[in-house]
Amino acid sequence: MKPLLTLFIVCVIDVLGFGVIVPLIPYIGSRFEASAALITAILGVHALCQLIAAPVWGRLSDRYGRRPILMFSLTGACVSYAMLGFAPNIAWVLASRVLGGLMAGNISAAMAYASDISTPEERAKALGTVGAAIGIGFMLGPAIGGVLAGDNLATASFVRPALVAMALSLLAIALVASFLPESHTAEHRARVASAADGRRTPLALLRRLPGLRYVTLAALCIAIAQAIFESIFALWALARFGYGPRTVGLLMFALAIVPVTMQGALVRVLAPRFGEHRLAIAGVAAFVVGMMIAAAAPGIGVALVGLAIAGAGSGAFNPSGSALASKEASSANRGSVLGTYQTSSSLGRVIGPFVSGAVFARFGVGSPLLLGALIAAPAALAIVLSKRSAVSR
Repeated sequence: MKPLLTLFIVCVIDVLGFGVIVPLIPYIGSRFEASAALITAILGVHALCQLIAAPVWGRLSDRYGRRPILMFSLTGACVSYAMLGFAPNIAWVLASRVLGGLMAGNISAAMAYASDISTPEERAKALGTVGAAIGIGFMLGPAIGGVLAGDNLATASFVRPALVAMALSLLAIALVASFLPESHTAEHRARVASAADGRRTPLALLRRLPGLRYVTLAALCIAIAQAIFESIFALWALARFGYGPRTVGLLMFALAIVPVTMQGALVRVLAPRFGEHRLAIAGVAAFVVGMMIAAAAPGIGVALVGLAIAGAGSGAFNPSGSALASKEASSANRGSVLGTYQTSSSLGRVIGPFVSGAVFARFGVGSPLLLGALIAAPAALAIVLSKRSAVSR
């Protein structure tokens, strides 16, 4: 089995396990009579822990290799699912999300692996494959979790989804151990051990690498905008069109197909032809236009067209941005650079949900989508500046 294909399968399984759990957390919190504010805070804590962990996992993968970091973090995720499924109280739910968030930072190691095994010309394709795997996991996971748990809160089983998520993590560990060769070997690590960049903190890397600074800023803008939309989507659909959970879930599944297809297939064709900078800028433009169309749509048909355009835009930007970030790295610090880049997405997922609800309540139904468009727009300028910094070097 080819390493990139194995990595793709591992990432799908890893994120699928997390996705199985995602829709259940509010219901688990409700069973323990937790307030809505506390449940939201628990979700925010998960994103915050991922934010903290991403650069750490990246640096550790530079030092010890990609495989052991992936296997260790998958083991930790397995434990977090057990804690959640068998939680006796809300404190255990919080603890499980803290551990799960810390383990979720392993995506930076997966991205570093994809960069290790690809040439600069093929890097956007490789990172697009990882992005597609993440998208597939998030697309399928919530639907599977909901089916396994059941519809009735009083009788819903949270143990079944937790056991499935644990089994998926164990399967991913087995695949890494059996079929994923180390891309950052001991010999290679020894050759680059003296490189100073490999020991730099995220802030030091951002100060030293202006191109990385601009690309990371662009990723932050897009991540905040995406998180605003994702966190408010259900409330927006209910207030705007009167849709309930089942319809919202089906819509989310359908809309997720667009960015997954873009990242997994179309980016492979578009990136070599147009280059990552142009593709990233086009992705930002499509996202902004799509959000504005959805915000002003007179009906669900137009709204879905807008959301599909936005999804295509995010699907074009994400692998392109990752590829641009990886080009700022050397062989000694690739994990650190990509971990720093991944931190921006985690920070966006922390900020977005806290903004969307307040804006929705204060300014109306379509306002969060418009705000997302406004926040995403400067990402295009940041990508232009990153290109200029690359030319000037």
